[in-house]
Amino acid sequence: MLPKTPLMLLVLSTLCIFLQTTSSAAGLKAGTQPIGVCYGTFGNSQPSAQEAVSIVQSVGIGRMRLYGPDHNALRALGNTNIEVTLGVPNDELEWVASSQDNANDWIQGNVKIYPRVKYRYIVVGNGISPILDPPTSEYAQFLLPALQNIQSAISASGLQNRIKVTTAFDQTEILHQSFPPSQGELRVELREFIDPVISFLVKNNAPMLVNLHPYFDYLHNMPNNPPELASKTGKQDVRLQYALFKISNKPVVQDGRFGYTNVFDAMVDSVYSALEKAGGSSLDVVVSEIGWPTAPEDTSVANIQNAATHNNGLINHVRTVGTPKRSQKRIETYIYALFDENLRGLDESQRHWGIFWNNNQAKYQINFASK
Repeated sequence: MLPKTPLMLLVLSTLCIFLQTTSSAAGLKAGTQPIGVCYGTFGNSQPSAQEAVSIVQSVGIGRMRLYGPDHNALRALGNTNIEVTLGVPNDELEWVASSQDNANDWIQGNVKIYPRVKYRYIVVGNGISPILDPPTSEYAQFLLPALQNIQSAISASGLQNRIKVTTAFDQTEILHQSFPPSQGELRVELREFIDPVISFLVKNNAPMLVNLHPYFDYLHNMPNNPPELASKTGKQDVRLQYALFKISNKPVVQDGRFGYTNVFDAMVDSVYSALEKAGGSSLDVVVSEIGWPTAPEDTSVANIQNAATHNNGLINHVRTVGTPKRSQKRIETYIYALFDENLRGLDESQRHWGIFWNNNQAKYQINFASK
């Protein structure tokens, strides 16, 4: 059971955060950075799509990522001014890649029929890698032709100036090295696969979407947040503080002239460094998935308090500043996820990333709206 701390009591008394946030996505101040949220639907007791969109609109979330064409959600998103990132699911890549007519039909049936939806990106595939076997290597050969066909379909529809076509990669899967951030480098065995994708994005002035998972990096002592950091300060929890945006006074990682107080900046800049070495220096990075779980109970770091600390710290950070490497570029970010997904994966830790309970109430106090 979660401990009944004073914070928990506060959470229980302020579950409906939309009562405390009056700014909607349509009312965001000029120049502010809207926060996005991922809408995953691998759950059998979630609120309806209409309720989900109503919550997103009410609390001032400006952007929403759909992993596939959820037509109930798309209908609800019309006229909301919420910017939509829509995915072409991995299992549809072969069909879309096989002919231009199929790609045209996909855009017609999932984009053009909803003219009142404010589309931002079409994300062709998610986490594809030819060396991940399973679960995505079988789709790798279809990624580039699917990107090209969807781009042609978007252009033929006259939407190329409104909608960017891109894909989403997992940071830990595409980088051979990520620490320190300046040494970020793509896996050699992926270059034949990923270099043409980078060229496609550069040609079409589209960003690269990247899924980041600081929680798993902390939990499994992965390179972005290595165990050596704790020994440098003598504090065993410094790695957790580094992951939770709790360090503000002195960098934990000094990488040349850049100092890092949080692992988010380090992970993003490692991707920028890798892109610079692969002909993608002009690309922007969009963080298309990041969050913190509130369970399972056997993991002391996966709890409501840490999720609240991480996600609030993340929102405050990306809204106001860039990374050390791109200090003038605020990072577009999508928090995972809107609701828990009790049917996702085999690992219990994948099922409790929701910001809201399935009764539409917030798990903890969080402010998406502009200040």
